[in-house]
Amino acid sequence: MTPEMLKRLSFPALAGAALLALTACEKKQEQAAPPPQQVGYVVLHTQTVPLRAELAGRTSAYRVSDVRPQVAGIIQKRLFEEGAMVQAGQLLYQIDPAPYEAAYEQAQGTLANAEANLISLKSKAERYGELVKVEGVSKQDYDDARAAYQQGEATIIADKAAVKAAKVNLDYTRITAPISGRIGRSSITEGALVTADQTTALATITQLDPIYVDITQSSIEMTSLKRRLVSGGLGKADAQVTLKLEDGTAYATPGTLKFAEVSVDQESGAVTLRAMFPNPQEMLLPGMYVRTMVEQGVMSDAILAPQQGVSRNPKSEPIALVVTADNKVEQRPLTVDRTVGDKWLVTNGLKDGDRLIVEGSLKVKAGQTVTPVEVNLSAKAAPASGVPTGGAPTSGNGK
Repeated sequence: MTPEMLKRLSFPALAGAALLALTACEKKQEQAAPPPQQVGYVVLHTQTVPLRAELAGRTSAYRVSDVRPQVAGIIQKRLFEEGAMVQAGQLLYQIDPAPYEAAYEQAQGTLANAEANLISLKSKAERYGELVKVEGVSKQDYDDARAAYQQGEATIIADKAAVKAAKVNLDYTRITAPISGRIGRSSITEGALVTADQTTALATITQLDPIYVDITQSSIEMTSLKRRLVSGGLGKADAQVTLKLEDGTAYATPGTLKFAEVSVDQESGAVTLRAMFPNPQEMLLPGMYVRTMVEQGVMSDAILAPQQGVSRNPKSEPIALVVTADNKVEQRPLTVDRTVGDKWLVTNGLKDGDRLIVEGSLKVKAGQTVTPVEVNLSAKAAPASGVPTGGAPTSGNGK
């Protein structure tokens, strides 16, 4: 074999050897390539969520009534214990009735005298009526007799009114409770002189069951809420209200929202809402500061996203990563409304059936193929309360 023939044979052999080596290398690289990153996801579903607002409020009495005298006199007796429960109509104070009894009896005597006199006047008018027909008396005398009788009738009416007024004043010597409730301290004692026009109340009665809670809400928030209700974005709620006491404990019995003021406070820009709560144990006292949870609407197609599945981009905009049908990562911009328990209420960006990444989101990026594994977060979930508790989505979960 000549050198030229050897040269011709060596090139294909070398090329084949090189091709075999390259193929082996590629197979080795394919065998060494890592598998797709595993991520944990939850499937999102629409659900009905009651939306509640946590608002500050103060308690106020259902009824408050000052006990005041309506006639003047000396207090003979105080007939209640300070701080006790009293019933409407219960006798509280007794004013000396003697002068009013005398006035009442005098009025009755005046009435009796007028009634007796009226009998005589009536008889005279009737007699003159017969005599004037036969010209036994002049027409003038008859007219005078009739006028005297009519004046007697008018006197009777006036005297009856005087008797009634005297009886009313006599009854006013018994000072009774205008409403049922708990009575406070007495401002006077036995022997004190009271008058009908005095400025100081004798005592104050407060009805505590039920009790009002006056709540303040921003007019901007209320306007937004009404707009969503009108547009159909929210359904109407039952207007139920719950509250927490000053020490943070929950009040056992829920209340109901009664009405909202029709004007906005010019200084605070807030609207006052009034709720009413049963208060049989009188645990709530007027003037207490409380935190209320007001149910303001119902969202029937809400998407609640676990907080670990929502993060923020460099522009501080909320985003989420979802797994597409071909197991690729897709980044979605979100619009979030509030937190509901441990989840975000998402109003735009996620839909029913989306697979939201909640574990391993820091290890993947948009467009990357992943191995999705469904996880169960129900054991960690808090009850959905619909309360806007604030805060912002943080960086994604890197587990």
